[in-house]
Amino acid sequence: MAKDLRGRQALPARPVRRAAVVAAALLLPLTGCQDGGAEGGDDGRATIVAPGRPGEKARNLTPEQAAKATPDDTPNAADRSYVRNMIEHHRQALTMSALAPERAAADPVKRLAERITAAQKPEIGAMEKWQTRHPDPAAGDGTHGADHTGHAAATAGTSVTGSSGAAGGSGHGDMPGMATEQQLKELTDARGAAFDRLFLQLMTAHHEGALKMAGEALAGGNNVAVEEMATEVVATQSAEIHRMRTMG
Repeated sequence: MAKDLRGRQALPARPVRRAAVVAAALLLPLTGCQDGGAEGGDDGRATIVAPGRPGEKARNLTPEQAAKATPDDTPNAADRSYVRNMIEHHRQALTMSALAPERAAADPVKRLAERITAAQKPEIGAMEKWQTRHPDPAAGDGTHGADHTGHAAATAGTSVTGSSGAAGGSGHGDMPGMATEQQLKELTDARGAAFDRLFLQLMTAHHEGALKMAGEALAGGNNVAVEEMATEVVATQSAEIHRMRTMG
């Protein structure tokens, strides 16, 4: 993956498919009769002004035409997969960060762990709310129950068996950047400078994996809210990767 001038991983360019969303948000209703003889519908009904792209003229649309022009952002499989997997991905980051206060030697490492927790815990909450608003049609196959079990274990402060991406785990091995159970054990057992080095190593890889997942969601997803969440992950974790590399 290419890197930008600051050494951060740059996501591949993607088509501007949200222009219609912005335009829809800016749609301005016009009454059939306004000062200056503004155009209205021939039948006297209100019309809608749809701002054009740069260099293009605005268009007058009927309410029906405006409704058809509004893009369908129904969540697709890429959206659902991203949210489901990123929740689990974030939970492992919280588990790793929770070890820092008692084990890290360097204050910058402790502060980094605090920032990761402060950022990712609310993101988990936002993604879980998204799942509630957009229930997965396949939830009846027991998937939801598995997610709930993982959440309960994470809330209790324990790692979820198999969620680390180790071979033969619970199916999360395809998530990039996840630490293995052995790596988590080594991190738990480490103290002082040894903990700092391993934490920065594992968390950098973890963040790089999150960037890859976010890039896939941005390329293949369809839901605006998921795109916003993935974009936030890219911005926040790219900056943290840069910070960890300077610390290491």
